[in-house]
Amino acid sequence: MKVSLSWLKEYVPVEMEVSKIADALTMRGLEIEGITNRYEYLDNVVVGEIIDIYPHPNAQNLSMADVSVGAVKISVVCGASNIKKGMLIPTAFPGTVFPDGTILKQNVIRGQTSYGMLCSALELGLGDDESGVMALNPSLKVGQKLTEALNLDDKVIDVAITPNRPDCLNIIGIAREVAAIQKKQITIPHVTGFSLKGQISKLTSVKIEAPDYCPRYCATLLENIKVKPSPFWLKERLISIGLRPINNIVDVTNFVMMEMGQPLHAFDFDRLSGNRIVVRTAKEGERFVTLDQKERILSDETLLICDGEKGVAIAGVMGGENSEIIQTTARVLIESAYFDPANIRKTSKKLGLSTEASYRFERGINPAGTPIAIIRATQLMAEISGAKIIEGLIDEYPKVIHKKSIMLNTPDVSKLLGINLNKDEITSHLKSIGFSVENIENEKIKVEVPPFRVDVSRPVDLIEEVARLNGYDKIPITFPNIPADVRKGSQDISLRSKIRELMNGFGFTEIITYSFISELSCDRLRLPYDDIRRNVIRVLNPIAEDQTVMRTSLVPGLLSSMQFNISQQIKNLKLFEVGKIFINKSKDDLAIEKQMLSCLLTGSRYDQSWHSKPIDCDFYDLKGTLEALLQALSIKNIKLFILPKESCDYYKSGYSANIFAGDNLIGKIGEIHPRVLKNYNLKQSAFIFEIEISNLSSYIEHSKNLKNVPKFPSTSRDMTLIVDKKIEGGKILESIHLLGEKLVEEATLFDVYEGSPIPPEKKSVSIKITYRSQEETLEDNLINTLHNEVTNKILTLFNAGLPVKT
Repeated sequence: MKVSLSWLKEYVPVEMEVSKIADALTMRGLEIEGITNRYEYLDNVVVGEIIDIYPHPNAQNLSMADVSVGAVKISVVCGASNIKKGMLIPTAFPGTVFPDGTILKQNVIRGQTSYGMLCSALELGLGDDESGVMALNPSLKVGQKLTEALNLDDKVIDVAITPNRPDCLNIIGIAREVAAIQKKQITIPHVTGFSLKGQISKLTSVKIEAPDYCPRYCATLLENIKVKPSPFWLKERLISIGLRPINNIVDVTNFVMMEMGQPLHAFDFDRLSGNRIVVRTAKEGERFVTLDQKERILSDETLLICDGEKGVAIAGVMGGENSEIIQTTARVLIESAYFDPANIRKTSKKLGLSTEASYRFERGINPAGTPIAIIRATQLMAEISGAKIIEGLIDEYPKVIHKKSIMLNTPDVSKLLGINLNKDEITSHLKSIGFSVENIENEKIKVEVPPFRVDVSRPVDLIEEVARLNGYDKIPITFPNIPADVRKGSQDISLRSKIRELMNGFGFTEIITYSFISELSCDRLRLPYDDIRRNVIRVLNPIAEDQTVMRTSLVPGLLSSMQFNISQQIKNLKLFEVGKIFINKSKDDLAIEKQMLSCLLTGSRYDQSWHSKPIDCDFYDLKGTLEALLQALSIKNIKLFILPKESCDYYKSGYSANIFAGDNLIGKIGEIHPRVLKNYNLKQSAFIFEIEISNLSSYIEHSKNLKNVPKFPSTSRDMTLIVDKKIEGGKILESIHLLGEKLVEEATLFDVYEGSPIPPEKKSVSIKITYRSQEETLEDNLINTLHNEVTNKILTLFNAGLPVKT
């Protein structure tokens, strides 16, 4: 909300410096975004004196003028007929930006260079006269800046109005606050009352069919209108706050809206079928063309202002092209109404159409100010257009909005704010901004809330008003009476932080993707129809077509990020994300939220370098990262078992595994299925692991067991088995440890072979077993015997064989 100081002074005397007013408003809850000078654009305009005038050598209608601008003299090409020698005129230098946005440049006009411009009052935004250059007072100093010479200084304060303070979305509202700050009286423009009876009732009528959405509707009528440009003072007021003048009729409605906060609309009365107004809701799918020449499709909740046949305006938002004021308009019907804020907000959002009017209506306007604003506008319109006012005022008020009264116990004010304020001080503060106060008994007062304060309805609202009027800076700083003990941080938060730190250390980059994904993501991931991850939560008001549901997996975000990076020629990626997924249970239950870690690896194993050839990363690179992460988190007994084919939805069968911590499934790892890659327009392989970290802390071993450094050497033996292809190497290693042989220290898989001479359904698995005693050095005979026993047990357990020696 922009407020020019010159306009503000019409309602309240301003005695403070503008910077101090801005500070005071800020301390009263109205944030100031900036202060500007309206006439900054005149900084490149000075007082010039015409020294000599002579004809333009190449144009009969132009003259050349030598102009003194102080220490220098410039030559200017001029087309004005009123210039004369010795005349003082405004002289603009190249670079000047005029009010209409034109930038003055040094030009060559018909072969002669013009080093400036002699300006008219209209060109400078200082008046309506465009007949010639502006003649200045001969007593002014040549070369002086025009703003200094004419004392042009009008500061504009840009106030950020919070949604709960619609009463300040007008000049009078800000003036009321400034008057309270300076302890002055505010002067409101006087309007004479209109009779509810008169000639107007014979010419038009208003019918409200939707009183819940339109509790009040006022109308006046003028005839013999002459549509023309507004007088300079009216244009000046609108321009000062950033509004563009249109014509004298529309400008008056905008002026009153900015002055009083009541949006108005002017209809061409002769273009209204039946010369009447009907306020109703639109029909579902009804089409309407607004003033911006765009067709809008309306819902059955949209409030529509109609004539006897059709819609003529979307209530509270924008008028229609079929009833706008045009040059031949002779009769005007003015609308001033109160519309339901929630309905206007819904309509504005649904249509994607926000206007100065909807901005005010959706926050709530003064229902009692509706007739006052329309009378003010009617009188101004008649004054500047020469129109005749049709006697009478239509005021349909089917759903009366009553004034609010609040009982306030004054000691509660001091108790809540922590400052001592007596009853008289509280009363004085409230009265200064238009509240009526009545003493009841003892320390109680009855406060009548003015209708323009739609945000005040409870005693605490009144206490807030007292706090801001007294000054937030006067509330003393105190410290809460709480123990100084520091609470231990959340274990889950600490775990997530540690995971991020470790993944960064492994060379991975964290990404943060939207929690909203496309509804097609489940199909792209090839999820079965009965998969729980298809139970998505739909977003009621999605921000984009590809963000219509809450994510049930982090994988779509990783694959989309991979696709984006590859499109930017970044093909080697190490990405991870820590975030929540959301599984829908039912309409009546809250969604299941799970914290997940997902990690993606694709491209080359190493960055391109002169000393090595590019090698694509594979499953085992990501498996190594997974094992390093879980080991660093002190999660023991990690096992990977092949993922069954029927569970390989977006994973490639035979290249993926379940991740177990002991006997508990905590995640999956594997290569992404080629069809899934194709669904995301990806051509290179990608590897992903997913871990649910919601319950991961329960698997962390917080205590560490120490053991002595071995005193005796270890020895190892190899074991090569011929087993079925389906048998996993991890299960063989686990079985070796489960045998419980104390001397077995470690078992490691070091080779797997398939092919001739191994039968097609078999494979060769080679395992190194390390033996060590904590008490003595082991002899070969003992180790050989023990190793044979271990081998025979494993052969029996897995129905395995030994390789045939050739």
